[in-house]
Amino acid sequence: MNADRLRLRWLFNRRTRRALLWTLILLTLAVAANVAGIYLMGSVAGWERWMAQASGYFLLWRLCLYGATAYGWLWMRRRLLAREPGEEARRRLIRAEVAGAVAMVALEASLFLQAA
Repeated sequence: MNADRLRLRWLFNRRTRRALLWTLILLTLAVAANVAGIYLMGSVAGWERWMAQASGYFLLWRLCLYGATAYGWLWMRRRLLAREPGEEARRRLIRAEVAGAVAMVALEASLFLQAA
């Protein structure tokens, strides 16, 4: 019984609730944007055509987001290394940087292959 309480305790954590709420809000906004786009374009096919035509703008948007993320990452990295100057913190950061870069390359490769 005690172990079950401890396992479920994370669900009632304030940070977890906040993260779940933001995830739900963002998911709802994404669904609403797609439904509105389909409604405005008249059909799913029209929505897909519009998205294909606007793909260059979406690429520009993603590049701006990647740039802002890189700027924020560098800011956070300096602060973290100033607080934890050890080699272990540096290794953790490198692992996270490699994972992030691989994820972004995989996303862009997937989008490129879909367009081809």
